Amino acid sequence: MSNKAIFLDRDDTLIEDPGYISDPGQVKLTDGAAEALIELRAMGYKLVVVSNQSAVARGIITEKVLGEIHSRLEQLLAEKHASLDRIYYCPYHPDAVVPKYRKECDLRKPKPGMLRLASRELALDLDKSWIIGNSSRDIEAGLLAGCRTILIGHASRNVLSEFSEVEPDFKAVNIKEAVNIIKKYNRSFAKPATAAESTTEPKTRSAGEIGEITEQPEKEQLINPSTVRIASERTEQLLSNILEQLKNMQRQEMFSEFSIMRLMAGIVQVIVLFCLLISIWFLMNPTRQQNSVLITLGFALVFQVMALTFYIMQKQK
Repeated sequence: MSNKAIFLDRDDTLIEDPGYISDPGQVKLTDGAAEALIELRAMGYKLVVVSNQSAVARGIITEKVLGEIHSRLEQLLAEKHASLDRIYYCPYHPDAVVPKYRKECDLRKPKPGMLRLASRELALDLDKSWIIGNSSRDIEAGLLAGCRTILIGHASRNVLSEFSEVEPDFKAVNIKEAVNIIKKYNRSFAKPATAAESTTEPKTRSAGEIGEITEQPEKEQLINPSTVRIASERTEQLLSNILEQLKNMQRQEMFSEFSIMRLMAGIVQVIVLFCLLISIWFLMNPTRQQNSVLITLGFALVFQVMALTFYIMQKQK
């Protein structure tokens, strides 16, 4: 497989999320979403939306209305010269109000079913792909599929829970920063690659159309790329924490060495230098008096002894 993709959550990633969107008129692109898609397309990525849509299972909207909402999303993107390759959604939920949608489904994030389905249908290389989303479900689905992950959103929003065991590869405040992270990563690590852009019309696929996915057994690998990335990230974090601790210890040691004696020694040393400068000035003066030079040198000597005394008292403290 030669294609790579950016998997995108829908709400609060591509469009603003006022709650459960129930009308196409409520669709509003997030700031910079269309521009971000254009940049990602230029980098050779296919663009695939993967979205949990429990609003269907809860009876808030029908799949027909959901299709209209997605059509409105594509229309708004097209007006800004952006597009998607495919939209996948899962309408199922274990506690659905509508009986036909009440079941566990492998497509529902945090399970990676939608990503793996897209990989088969669009011939995607998941190891070269990314997922961008605003919740732990998106991150976990991406990690399970072997993608790199970016968590977007403000700290005040409901993103990774306090007890979540998943950690994204990167964090960003919005989709624009996420694009910059991918650019920087590609410049630093990835080999140049070109992916053919899709010329087909974007197509929305639902779990209702494709049914339950029977996941194919995967070949055993000696090294899991996702596990290696997570271990590397944790190692870097540990080294960073150790470095920060050493810096803190150095600061504490620096401040602990400060004392009045040390300060007085420094002040007196400055006076010594001042006396020496005055004696040099007397020596260069044609009308100098020998006594003036000797007096200033005497003061310099006395102050130098005082400075040494303060330093010795500081050492013995």
